[in-house]
Amino acid sequence: MSLESVRAFFARHAPDIEVIVTEASSATVALAAEAHGVTPAQIAKTICLRVGEETMLVVTSGVARLDNRKFKDRMGGKPRMLGGEEVLAATSHPPGGVCPFGLPAPLPVYCDLSLKAFDEVVPAAGATNAAVRIAPQRMADLVGAIWIDVCQ
Repeated sequence: MSLESVRAFFARHAPDIEVIVTEASSATVALAAEAHGVTPAQIAKTICLRVGEETMLVVTSGVARLDNRKFKDRMGGKPRMLGGEEVLAATSHPPGGVCPFGLPAPLPVYCDLSLKAFDEVVPAAGATNAAVRIAPQRMADLVGAIWIDVCQ
């Protein structure tokens, strides 16, 4: 279902972008980099967080780590990672397949500046073995993301 919502998203908003489904799992940054022949830094990992009562998605470079001080200063509170069931409920995507595409309801999406180092990044696409290749700015534009600096 989740993979299908991502395919429908791209069919509607960016039909030129192909959802790539691999035999190998791409559920972790290392596995995704290997499966798609890119560096781990080019994997666009999507983190589902909650600050207070607001759930949001933050997309970062695969090797970037959230900086709690920067995050708190920018977002007004300490981030709390959601558990697997909460992530699935909020995004319809399983852990390892979480992405900002094809969501069941709008969520705020933030892209970290760490993604701007690349011409192309590889975010998941709603399943642990699905992804897309996309320019970071195009990804941000498609999902209405706001650029922020919250990583080390």
